[in-house]
Amino acid sequence: MIRLMSLLATLTLVLFGVSLAIGPADVGLAQSLGALWQDDGTPLTLVMREIRLPRALLAVMIGASLGLAGAAMQGYLRNPLAEPGLIGVSSSAALGAVLSLQTGFAAAFALALPLSALAAALLGVLLVLALAGPRGASMTLILAGIAISAMAGALTSLVLNLSPNPYAANEIVFWMMGSLADRSMLHVALALPIMAVGWILLGALGRGFDALTLGEDAAKSLGINLGRLRLSLVVGTSCVVGAATAVAGAIGFVGLVVPHILRPFVGGRPSRLLWASALGGAPLVLAADIAVRLILPTRDLKIGVVMALIGAPLFLHLIYKTRKELA
Repeated sequence: MIRLMSLLATLTLVLFGVSLAIGPADVGLAQSLGALWQDDGTPLTLVMREIRLPRALLAVMIGASLGLAGAAMQGYLRNPLAEPGLIGVSSSAALGAVLSLQTGFAAAFALALPLSALAAALLGVLLVLALAGPRGASMTLILAGIAISAMAGALTSLVLNLSPNPYAANEIVFWMMGSLADRSMLHVALALPIMAVGWILLGALGRGFDALTLGEDAAKSLGINLGRLRLSLVVGTSCVVGAATAVAGAIGFVGLVVPHILRPFVGGRPSRLLWASALGGAPLVLAADIAVRLILPTRDLKIGVVMALIGAPLFLHLIYKTRKELA
């Protein structure tokens, strides 16, 4: 376990450095890092501090958040196919962002769009909790999440369908593909405190998830408060996924694929998988963002598209491998 965590942390640091060094300007890593720490009076310092650093930080934060949330959802539901968007937070956040773009509110000030997405994510969470009820079972939570997700998706499609401005519709579609381009430290400052709350809430649920592997009755007999555990799960997942969607748009497959890859290395224990998935999600999103800038540097290739192209075949391979093992 220690070796795995060390390897993932090292991989994250290496890719973080590579992310800082990649850009249109042909500048070496040493010079880039030097301009980051010390203002040399050139535009490179501004580029490093206001463009490349926020982008790399958001990649780490979002990757860790989605990986952690995916492992938490799979641990609670005891289902390897569960993923963070299951409770409808990402769809609700996307609807809030779409409405802000359609109404022109996103142009009011820099953080209007992410704040709208966060507000919609919060509303979606409250609706899920209200539908699931204070003592609802995990199946009730899933059904409530699916209902809210479907409703938010339908309303998003309706907004696109009724949009009188093709440029606004185009902007909405591109935002929903997910991107880390043109983000600033304002976005980092907005997302980090909310994500930190989610990390704390989800990271503390390891013991409860371990107990749930024995069944809900056994978990109760071990002193696990399932109602409190479910509330912490929903609020924590909402914080990390809502904040990630608010600042970067929809980025899928991270919370689904990363726990699958790392589960054999932690012995299938949910408490160990939580932080391993957080450390595994960070380099995956960093690598995808680096690929975005290397594959088509002159085109605005979206990280959500790259993640789907990476995640879908990888997930199909995992399904095929699991099927062979069960045969």
